[in-house]
Amino acid sequence: MLEAVDETPFIALVDDDAHSANLLIRALTAQGAPRVRPLFGDAEGIESLLAMIGDVENTWPDIVVIDLKAHSGANADFLAQYHPLLRQKGIPVAVMAAPTGRDGRQDLLDSGASAVFFRQAEREAYLNEAAAIVSFWARQQRLDAVGM
Repeated sequence: MLEAVDETPFIALVDDDAHSANLLIRALTAQGAPRVRPLFGDAEGIESLLAMIGDVENTWPDIVVIDLKAHSGANADFLAQYHPLLRQKGIPVAVMAAPTGRDGRQDLLDSGASAVFFRQAEREAYLNEAAAIVSFWARQQRLDAVGM
């Protein structure tokens, strides 16, 4: 008997701060995101992500959002190490970063980020960033996925 595979679209969120991750998940959901699968912890979250995409039987995330805060270069370090693998799998990477200037954003894009979004202190601005992430996710969807 064939086992059903859950092919429901989802966003994988790699975050090393559980409180921050829960806030972002609620904000994304409020803005119409598909299911968000949190992968908590720096090392543990990355290990879970690698296991997920390493198994061809798994459904892969539509996008990976990384929001690592262990140190100022944590997101860039993630991109340097894992972007080639994610690109090979066709999975775009969105980075949630501290507000930075044009150079900081460009550095993340040059490191392999498909998109860069900023953490915001104001509630409305934070929700706008979450809406932008959902919009980015929607633009990444395969047109042939409809009706599958």
